Amino acid sequence: MPYTLHRGDALTKLSELPDNSVDALITDPPYNSGGRTSSERTGRTARAKYTAADAEHNLANFPGENRDQRSYGYWLTLLLTESYRATVESGTALVFTDWRQLPTTTDALQAAGWTWRGIASWHKPVSRPQKGRLKQSCEYIVWGTKGPVDPHRNPVYLPGLYTASQPRKGRVHITQKPTEVMQELVKICPQGGTVLDPFTGSGSTGVAALREGRQFIGIELSDHYADIAEQRLERALAQDDYDLAGPEA
Repeated sequence: MPYTLHRGDALTKLSELPDNSVDALITDPPYNSGGRTSSERTGRTARAKYTAADAEHNLANFPGENRDQRSYGYWLTLLLTESYRATVESGTALVFTDWRQLPTTTDALQAAGWTWRGIASWHKPVSRPQKGRLKQSCEYIVWGTKGPVDPHRNPVYLPGLYTASQPRKGRVHITQKPTEVMQELVKICPQGGTVLDPFTGSGSTGVAALREGRQFIGIELSDHYADIAEQRLERALAQDDYDLAGPEA
């Protein structure tokens, strides 16, 4: 099976992974962000933080969105430390974050042992204008490596800016990332290698990994979203089989 999806707490499940068993960590953890004050950030649901009050969809909330700043930094450091242990030498970490949590994320990455290499941006053309303010139209991808970069291990040239709108038609998760962006990012993992995502959500990282010829290990706490991810991963596998066999099969 080219993918494994574990159900449960990310820290617990990460501790069960063998040392040096994955090639790249590519993940979108809960940001624990949003809101103008500490009480707004820690007392509201994910849906209240990240969707407009008049949003047409009724997507399910997800857990893990109510840590304060200090506990978030500590928790993220623990997760990235376990992920570091499970990643091979010269493997890569790509971690999504927003502008509020960018400093905390870069600190946690380095505290966990990774060598911080830079930041890429996901530009969202369709974002809400704010009167008297600059648009908040980017999220960020903090990236680093376990030890030195080995250009011979995976000789790819990837951009540092990705432009794509958040999925609207067929969207199944509040903070769902565009599959076309994820398909570019998983190329940081060598062909045939294994991508790890401890916050699988609706499975976009895994779908992208399978489509691009990578293996996938996912972890998801919410049974609701784990069910959705499982369905999407199975569809991605079925499509790959169809593409390889051809329409006459």
